[in-house]
Amino acid sequence: MRTIILCITLLCIACKASTASDTPLLSPGDMAFLTDMAKATLESSRVAPGAMVGKIGPNTSDGTLIRPGGREDYPAFWIRDYTMSVECGIIPAEEQLHALRYTAAHQVDKEITLSTGSTLPVGSIADHISFGGVPIFFPGILEDYDKQGGAQWGMLPSLDDQFYFVRMAALYLKATGRTDFLKEVIGGQPLIDRLEAAYAMPPNDPETGLVCVGEKNRGVNFGFFDCVTHTGDLLFASVLKYRAATDLAKLMDALGYAEKAKAYRDAAAQLRETLPKRFPADRGILRASTGLSAQPDVWGTAFAVYVGALPPEVEETARKGLADALKRGTIAWKGGIRHVPTDADFSATSAWEKALAQKNRYQNGAYWDTPTGWVCFAVAKVDRASAESLAKDLVDELREGDFRRGEKFGSPWECFHPDKNHRQNPIYLASVTAPLDAFQRLAE
Repeated sequence: MRTIILCITLLCIACKASTASDTPLLSPGDMAFLTDMAKATLESSRVAPGAMVGKIGPNTSDGTLIRPGGREDYPAFWIRDYTMSVECGIIPAEEQLHALRYTAAHQVDKEITLSTGSTLPVGSIADHISFGGVPIFFPGILEDYDKQGGAQWGMLPSLDDQFYFVRMAALYLKATGRTDFLKEVIGGQPLIDRLEAAYAMPPNDPETGLVCVGEKNRGVNFGFFDCVTHTGDLLFASVLKYRAATDLAKLMDALGYAEKAKAYRDAAAQLRETLPKRFPADRGILRASTGLSAQPDVWGTAFAVYVGALPPEVEETARKGLADALKRGTIAWKGGIRHVPTDADFSATSAWEKALAQKNRYQNGAYWDTPTGWVCFAVAKVDRASAESLAKDLVDELREGDFRRGEKFGSPWECFHPDKNHRQNPIYLASVTAPLDAFQRLAE
């Protein structure tokens, strides 16, 4: 009898534990709210053919373009922001194909030296493309082709967009199951060749494959760090390269190119093995680079966990490091996530060693919702309570500032900070679509 009672007790405990771990971080109501807000923000970000955003435009492409947010901010098509928003599954396939073709049509096929001294290598993908079809490869300028680039923004284009271009194709394949688009000729080249050229564009360490730059051939590490100077091996760009290698392997498999698929899988495996060796962790959080601005990178570490770019033992340490930082209160506020933990800032005046923005503004210490889902995903396995608390804080802030309540409201904001109640760029798409994707994965 005692044995039966003990078995029943143990079974009940196991069931309770299983139920607790299987329960989604967000309640059904909160998940529905986040999904509805993502769709509403997407609708505010769409620019139909012939339409303008304020005085900018019109959209001269033959399809809808999706900009990074609503109202009159960011009036152009940004490649990385768009691609990050495709992940959650709310952008129709026809809009995906148009964006993919539009991006491919503006890829660089012959090396170009700009009047500012910056160079566009073969395979370069634009940072953003104007509604009038002008490709801009550097931050800091909207649509003046001749004035783009310069030492302030790097001598090479942003290094992440090449990998996001590959991701666009992989997501379209996933959404449709089609492969014919990969052989479609755009500007005289099959799309699959353009994808490979993009992957090969960022400078790399020939021994490890990691994306690597110096001050003389620098490109932006990741667009959400574009005001920060990173040199040496670059964590975030290399994690993106890891994912792009796995994506290209799948694309090659779909086309029946077994040898190329294996080569990309081998490249991904090498990156996965090398990443933790080149970016030593600070209390579990990997450093952003090996040169300038080598501060602990919360975003890069969480994203590396999210895409499976770390060996199991390193991933576990990273999960615990992020959970510990949440408990210390050094990386989150109102559901948003800082780039660098507050107790690891480079100095009293800057989170990063070298950044254009003042401290606690923009990418130099403000809080962003874009990576919140990645952090929740990483932390949930080792500290579910902290992950649930962060998720609740995110939704609470979005409800409180919901832009649908009127012009005085702007959530989802691009970023914010408690200092002087700083808020920047309202109705920002990635602030809801990126978390939505993570919560969908957690629910699965």
